[in-house]
Amino acid sequence: MPLELLLILVVGGISAIALLLHLTGRSRSSVMTDTQARQAWLRQFPESPIAKLTLAEDGQAALIQPEDGRAPLGLVWSFGADTVARFLEHVEVDKAKQGLRLNLADFSAPGVQLHLNDSEAEQWQRLIEGQPATAPAAKEV
Repeated sequence: MPLELLLILVVGGISAIALLLHLTGRSRSSVMTDTQARQAWLRQFPESPIAKLTLAEDGQAALIQPEDGRAPLGLVWSFGADTVARFLEHVEVDKAKQGLRLNLADFSAPGVQLHLNDSEAEQWQRLIEGQPATAPAAKEV
């Protein structure tokens, strides 16, 4: 089989699969509930129980306060149909047009864009930077 034909078949096949997945709704980001956010965190860090969880209004991210007060905050966020969890160590917080941009000191997840409303963004920024929050903007459990 000529290389040109093989290349067309491979590219066409991959494109067709991607289009089919998108049209069937399997490319949407997962929306988490409190329970799903807890499970996602504990799946990644079973040795770090949760003291407090703050879920974003859109369900795309959750801020985790571990029971061990010395441990840094954690973050669970949607990444396609799955979730990712990381501790927020050495994090830089920047305001973005729609929420916050977190620059992590982690080569596997160097940056995260959180889509939050203005009051959520302010509260999350205060929590991440270690300042007390004045009024809850997100659902707390």
